[in-house]
Formats: sequence, structure tokens, C-alpha cells
Amino acid sequence: MIDEKLLAPVRTEVTVPLSPAQAFDLFTDGLDRWWLRGYKIGAAPMRRAVLEPRSGGRWYEIDEDGAECDWGRVVDWDPPHRLLLHWQITPEWTYDPDLVTEVEVIFTAVDEASTTVVVEHRNMDRYGAAAEEMRLTFSGPNGWSGLLRQYAQAATA
Repeated sequence: MIDEKLLAPVRTEVTVPLSPAQAFDLFTDGLDRWWLRGYKIGAAPMRRAVLEPRSGGRWYEIDEDGAECDWGRVVDWDPPHRLLLHWQITPEWTYDPDLVTEVEVIFTAVDEASTTVVVEHRNMDRYGAAAEEMRLTFSGPNGWSGLLRQYAQAATA
């Protein structure tokens, strides 16, 4: 029996010294500045992480061999407030267009010069038998919290 608590969304947040517009731009247009190079699915080393700036856009990597590997899609592009993405990577770390989990990113001003960024990854049940494992992966120190640490470091650089 799958524990419903383990299927709850993975939620993590960080506050960065940027306005909401700057924080949104760093998260999206600046994705390649903070995304960890080892967090990829292609066979070759990753050259660049890309998030196309529009609803319906692609979320993908470009590898050093020129291959493009999809990670998902941009569902809602609402700068500087909200970004909704489809994460379509399987437990085997391959792209599957039929697998859809959601990553919602909310940008909330704390004051004029700082923003809280909340990432919520949900629909873990769609991983079936691997749901608990995937939730633990995303919620662990090398999951979304680790990526947001990199993001925060880029925000202060």
C-alpha cells in the first residue's frame, strides 16, 4: 500500500535578494546559470539547459554532442508571478511524453529587493510503483532543495 503522505507534493522555497521580475528572469532565462550539469538525461555531457519563454515552450537540455533531450513543457508563463511546467522524466531518467507531473514556481515579493520563490512538484502518483521513490528523490537534499540552493547562489553572484 502506498503511503498517501509520501505522495504529497514536494514543496521547497528560498528567498533571494532580487525583485520578482529579476527572480523570474534568473529562474527562466538564466536557467543555464544555476542548473546542475549532472542533472541531465542525455548520453553526452550537458552544454546548456533551456526553458523557452512562452506557454507551450520546451524545457530541455542541449548536450555537447548536439543532441537535444526534452525534459517537459512550459504550461503557463506568467512573469513575474508564476511558472507552471510539465516534468516528463521517468524514474529511469528518460523523457516520456505520456508522463506528466507538474512543477509550479511562484514568485512573491518580500519587499522591493527580495523575493520568495516556491517550487512545488506534484502528481507523484503518476509514477505508479516508483511514486514513493521519486518523491523521496525530489524531496531529498539533492532534489529541488539542492537546485534551489544553486539558484540562490546564482542570485547573489
